[in-house]
Amino acid sequence: MSLKNRTVLVVGRPSGIALATVEALVAEGAEVVLAGRTLDGSSHPFTRAQVDLTDESSIAALAASLGEVDHVVSTASARARGVLADLRPETIALSFATKVTGPILLAKHFAPLMPADGSFVFFSGQSARKPMPGMLAVGATNGAVDVVVRSLAVELAPIRVNAISPGTIDTGAYDGLGPEKKAALFADRVATSPAARIGTADDIAAAVMFALTNTFVTGHTLPVDGGEALV
Repeated sequence: MSLKNRTVLVVGRPSGIALATVEALVAEGAEVVLAGRTLDGSSHPFTRAQVDLTDESSIAALAASLGEVDHVVSTASARARGVLADLRPETIALSFATKVTGPILLAKHFAPLMPADGSFVFFSGQSARKPMPGMLAVGATNGAVDVVVRSLAVELAPIRVNAISPGTIDTGAYDGLGPEKKAALFADRVATSPAARIGTADDIAAAVMFALTNTFVTGHTLPVDGGEALV
């Protein structure tokens, strides 16, 4: 499927994976709308819009303002890392609201505006398949995304629904660890990963493009993790 002159809504920040995805889409001739809670980054060559995935009225308003769209990609998430003793109910709830309920509501309001060959791409993560301390809420959220994708693929057919499951990707998300801890983490992942490197935002954007354009793929979560989940 060609994306030239097709309208693609991308939900996320104007940086990292969302920005790499937008740039890949623009390069293919798509008409891109990047939506998020703020309108910063408006100097880029794409349309900006506001949306709050935790607010159904905000999603409904965006759908009404855009009209017909061909594809929807949501990269949005709310960090819910923490060991069990430190997890707070509101942190878990925000994670689900942003990454699970939000995409369900995107499908609810945008599917009626999409052609039969349209599609949704959401984001899961390797923590759904590889549990580790401090990732309980993240893994639970990602596992729920996988269920949502399979269910929506059946309910919305022939509109396709897929997810991308990134591994360790260097997008700045790990900067909060500080330079030394980040470097140590990345060195460990490089040493143990079958791909022997850290992923990039462009790796993920390429997977999104595959999911958008391969019309025989639906209901799947595509791992883009360098084989991390295998070890």
